[in-house]
Amino acid sequence: MGNCVHVAGAAHFLNLAEDEGYETLFLGPAVSIDKIISSIEIHKPVMITLGYRLTPENGVKIVKELIEKSKNLSHTPKWLFGGTPPVAEKVRELSFFDVIFDGTDDIDDSITLLRTGKMPDKNNAELYSGDLVGRLAQKTPYPLLRHHFGLPSFDETVSGIEEIADSRVLDVISLGIDQNTQQYFFCPEKRNRDMDGAGGVPVRDEDAFMKLKEASQRGNFPLMRCYSGTADVLRLADVLIKTIANAWCAVPLCWYNELDGRGDRPLQTSMEEAAKLIAYHGQRGIPVELNEPHHWGLRDAHDTVSVAMSYISALNAKKLGVKDYISQYMFNVPNSLSFSMDLAKVLAQIELTESLADKNFRVYRQTRAGLPFLSADAAVAKGQLAASTALQMNVRPHIIHVVGYSEALHAATPDVVTESCKIVRGVVRGTLTGAAEARHDPCVKERRDELIREANYLISFIKDEYSAISPDPLCDEKVLTDCIKRGILDAPHIVKKGEFKGSLQTRVREGKCVAWDSYNEKAMDERTRLGGLTEKVRKLAV
Repeated sequence: MGNCVHVAGAAHFLNLAEDEGYETLFLGPAVSIDKIISSIEIHKPVMITLGYRLTPENGVKIVKELIEKSKNLSHTPKWLFGGTPPVAEKVRELSFFDVIFDGTDDIDDSITLLRTGKMPDKNNAELYSGDLVGRLAQKTPYPLLRHHFGLPSFDETVSGIEEIADSRVLDVISLGIDQNTQQYFFCPEKRNRDMDGAGGVPVRDEDAFMKLKEASQRGNFPLMRCYSGTADVLRLADVLIKTIANAWCAVPLCWYNELDGRGDRPLQTSMEEAAKLIAYHGQRGIPVELNEPHHWGLRDAHDTVSVAMSYISALNAKKLGVKDYISQYMFNVPNSLSFSMDLAKVLAQIELTESLADKNFRVYRQTRAGLPFLSADAAVAKGQLAASTALQMNVRPHIIHVVGYSEALHAATPDVVTESCKIVRGVVRGTLTGAAEARHDPCVKERRDELIREANYLISFIKDEYSAISPDPLCDEKVLTDCIKRGILDAPHIVKKGEFKGSLQTRVREGKCVAWDSYNEKAMDERTRLGGLTEKVRKLAV
C-alpha cells in the first residue's frame, strides 16, 4: 500500500493461494488506496491481502485512509494484512483487518487460512484433525513435526505440554515415559523407586495419562503418542488408546528384551508379543511404526542389516494387517557416516520398504537426526540439527521426528522443544521447493544400488536357509530369533554369550558402515560374510 514497494511476502502468499486452487491477481508495489478500492469493486475477491513494511506511523495513516474509503464498497472481502512486528502492532489497534501477519507466523498458518477461511488460534480445535492420517492431509506438503517430551516431574511435564501446545510449533507430542512405567505399569510392587523419573515422566495410573492428554488440548491441539511397553504390552496398548488416543503404535520387532536390557523377556517371546501388538493396532485401524532398522544402526550393525531390517519389519507389519505404516529412518547412525553415504542407506531402505506399498498398505516416511549425532555444545548441536534436517529433506518426509538440540546434555525442556522445532521449520521452509537434491549424486546412487543388492542377498539367504522349516521365514519369530542367535542378523553391541554366537565386526570406511574382516583387514560383502558364518556353523556341528 501507499509508498511501500516490498511485495515478496504478498507474492509468496499468492503462490500458496494458487497451490490451494485460488485464482489470484497481483496489483504490484506501491499501490494507491484508490486503485485498491476500484480493483475490489471490479474483481470482488474473497480475500485481499495488503502489506506495509515501512515506518509504523505512516502505515497507520494509509490504513486509516483505507478504512474510510472502504465504507462505500458494495462487496466486502476478508481483509488480510502483513507487515513487520512494529507496523502490525499499530495496525492491530485499528481493529479493521480480519487477519494480521507480523512475520513471526508460520506457513502452516497461511495454509490453514487458505483451506478453512480461519486463522488458527488456541480455541479452534475444529481446525485440527484428531488422527494422524487426517492431520497429515491437512498439513501436506509440509511434514508434521514430532518431538519427544517427558520430564522426571509429572507436574512439570503437564505444564510443559501446555506450553508446547500453546506455541503451536509441534504437531505430535511423543510422550516419554520412564522405564518403571514402560515395564511395570501393571506391577507397581516391582518398581525400583530410586529409578522413578529415569528416562521420562513417571505415570502411575490411567488418570495420570488422561491429565497429560488434557494438557495438550489447547494451542494447535497436538496429537499425542507413546512408545509401547516392555511388558504386558497389549494391556498397556489398550490404556494408551483409551487415555491419550495414541496417534500410532511404535514398537520394535527384535528389541525391548534380553538383547538390550529394556525388559527381561526372552527374545522370541518379545517378538511374538510384538506381532500380537502390531496385529492389535492393525485390526483397529491405528497406524503402526516398527522402529526397527535404527535399533540395529545404533548398535553399529553394518548398513546392509539396517536396510534389510527396514524391509523385513515393513513386511511383518503388512502381513499382520497394518494399513497405515510409518517407516522411521534415523539418519546419522553410526554418527561417523558421511552425509552422502547415510543418504544412500536411507534411499535403499525406502526403495525396499515402499516396494510393499499398495492401496491397502500405505507407507509414510518419518525421518530424524541420530541420537549420538548431536554435540554437547548447544551451539554446535543447533547447527548439526539444521544440517541433518536439510539432509533428511532429500527424501521428502511426511513426518520429521525432531531431536532436541539438548539431547547430549539433558532431557528437552519446553523451551528446547520449541526452539528445536523452529530450527527445523526454518530448514523445511528453505528446502521444501527448489533445493538441490543430493539423492541424484552419482556416488549416492551407486551406494544405494549396492546396498539394495546386498540387502536382497541377505533376505534371500534367510529365505533359502529356512525354507524347509517355515513357509514364510521373514515373518516367523522362531526363524528371526535363530538368525540373531546364529549371527545372520547381528550387531557388535549384542553381548555374545550363551545362545548368541554372532561374531560380526564393523568399521566405518569411506563414510560407509561395513562388515569387517579383521584377519585380512578389509570389508566383506554379504556373500563372504554369510558364507563364512555358514561354514563356521557346519564345523561346530561336526
